[in-house]
Parts: sequence; C-alpha cells; structure tokens
Amino acid sequence: MEKNDSSDYIDWKQAQSVLMSSLKPSTKTISLRLPEGLLDRIKIEANKRDMPYQSLIKVWLADDVRGL
Repeated sequence: MEKNDSSDYIDWKQAQSVLMSSLKPSTKTISLRLPEGLLDRIKIEANKRDMPYQSLIKVWLADDVRGL
C-alpha cells in the first residue's frame, strides 16, 4: 500500500487533458525478406535521395496506404 498521496499536493479536479502532438508515434520492429536485387535498387534510390533505405521504404509504404 502506498504511503504518499498526490492529492495532498495537487487538486486533481482541476486537471486538464493535454494533447502532445509532437511526440513520435511508437514503432515496432519487423522482419521483411526481400529479393537481393530489389533491395539493391531500393538502396540506390535511397542514396539518390540522401536518406536511409529503411526510411525510404517507410515513406513509400505510408504513401501507398494513404492512397487506399
């Protein structure tokens, strides 16, 4: 059982919800098998755009899903 009670210091009846829109969404790691040739072409395209290939894949996936 807790000995400390925050209501001694805070009036929770006046608390307000806060939207923290600048926080990054949580992510989950996945494993994806791709043909080597496809991955090589993705890496070349990412290099042209000066970005990591994983980031480029995420952008492409997000754009495609948004278009559904």
